[in-house]
Amino acid sequence: MDTEKSSNSSFEDLSNINEAESKPTVAEADKKTDLKEEDENNHKEPNIQKNPKDEGHESASARDDESCDVLGNGQLVKRVLKQSTTGKRPTRGDLVTVSFTGKLPDGTVVEQKKNFQMHVGDFEVVQGLDMAIPLMSVGEVAEIRIDTRFAYGSLGFKNENNESASVPADANLIYEVHLLDSKGEDFSDLKSYEVRRKYGTSKKERANFWYNRNEFNTAIQLYRRALEYLDDRDGDPDSAFDKEDLELSNSDLQTLLEDRLIVYNNLAMAQIKISAFDAALKSVENVLRCQPNNSKALYRKGRILEGKGDTKGAISLLQKAATLEPDSKAIQQDLAKLIIKARREEHNEKEMYQKMLGQAKKLEQKHKQPQKQQNIESSKLKLIGYLMGSILIGVAGVAIYRYKY
Repeated sequence: MDTEKSSNSSFEDLSNINEAESKPTVAEADKKTDLKEEDENNHKEPNIQKNPKDEGHESASARDDESCDVLGNGQLVKRVLKQSTTGKRPTRGDLVTVSFTGKLPDGTVVEQKKNFQMHVGDFEVVQGLDMAIPLMSVGEVAEIRIDTRFAYGSLGFKNENNESASVPADANLIYEVHLLDSKGEDFSDLKSYEVRRKYGTSKKERANFWYNRNEFNTAIQLYRRALEYLDDRDGDPDSAFDKEDLELSNSDLQTLLEDRLIVYNNLAMAQIKISAFDAALKSVENVLRCQPNNSKALYRKGRILEGKGDTKGAISLLQKAATLEPDSKAIQQDLAKLIIKARREEHNEKEMYQKMLGQAKKLEQKHKQPQKQQNIESSKLKLIGYLMGSILIGVAGVAIYRYKY
């Protein structure tokens, strides 16, 4: 802003001018009109040919104007590289198609996807991308700078196929994202067995990824999303099983069921990790209802009962699981630990009972001791009485003898 102009054009100053004083003469008005037109011409963008070298600077300036600090702390910054002409933005749960490239600050490419389909808010990409994509419009290209907190954090990410593309611990990332398409799904989009299994499998695999990173709450959310797709209904969670079911072959139904049971087993394990034992018990019961001899489900139910304090019940289940999987070292080790724990608990119970019994005996002795003391004293009195009586009788006898003789 021009300093001189602002000092002479303040709202407060203009409000104190009398109406008569503020009316300009004709000459002054014409002069001001000419100055205004000249000022406007000076501020207009000229319609002359642009120097190609200047175009880069102007586009960069335009991009800078489109920067958005999403969180207000510099940890997630979105900058528009190419404007969208649609204005259509995705919302949570929408299926979007994106192409993106993720780089380290030094320019090393660590992640690249082309025409990648994902559901917004389902943790199928790093959290920063999941938060920024709903702020983009279809057709837009944006640069998204993500702090490590919303990327791969202190664990980083090891790329098994290409170690040079691994993400170091505590690394910030820069993504260039092109939002290609976005659509909201309805039940009709999920009528296909192939689509349902594809989405269910991808959610399960992504949940396994978060589980292995010890992000158990995120894994739980994705396992539940996987179950929604692996259900044999058309996707409506409120519909009954005998209504609007998918027309699937027996083999397709069996495949979906097997996939669903694997997810329930994994879900139970994630819930055990956060000590949500009641929820885990419900998950594992869904497996045992269909497969009573599922060794993994029996093992996990044993872990749940242990967490709930039922050691004997846990031993019984782990013994059954060990019979079904005799080569499983994990089951054998946990079973041995439980048996030792049970013996320790039994020993502690005996000690507790003995202490309780000892305290009871002491109390009983305390009650009996005054009575015993009283009996001893009464016995002593009786003995003294007998002795005194005997002495008196002897003295009386001697006195009578002397009196007679």
